[in-house]
Amino acid sequence: MTDFASKISGFAMLALAALPIAALATASHAQTVVKVADINLLTPEGVAAYNQRADVAGRKFCLSERAVGAHANCLVGVKVELNEKLAAIRSARLEQASTTFAAR
Repeated sequence: MTDFASKISGFAMLALAALPIAALATASHAQTVVKVADINLLTPEGVAAYNQRADVAGRKFCLSERAVGAHANCLVGVKVELNEKLAAIRSARLEQASTTFAAR
């Protein structure tokens, strides 16, 4: 059972790491991507790099919003969605790291 769970969590982590995080509010917006495969999200430096990339992606994504309130709401929405996805990826990577460590 443990080996099966390890394989499943390993596969899930690879799938999450391989896919970019996308924030898509509507079909009319271009896709906004934050790549995470090249950073370690388990370190403070990795999270800082992610946050910097997420801020840039959010600004690009919300460029089409002209009204100040709509632009601010767009930025908040993108930040919330990207933070949720960051938490999911970090959780999967932590689980994988603990499974790998426990197996040794």
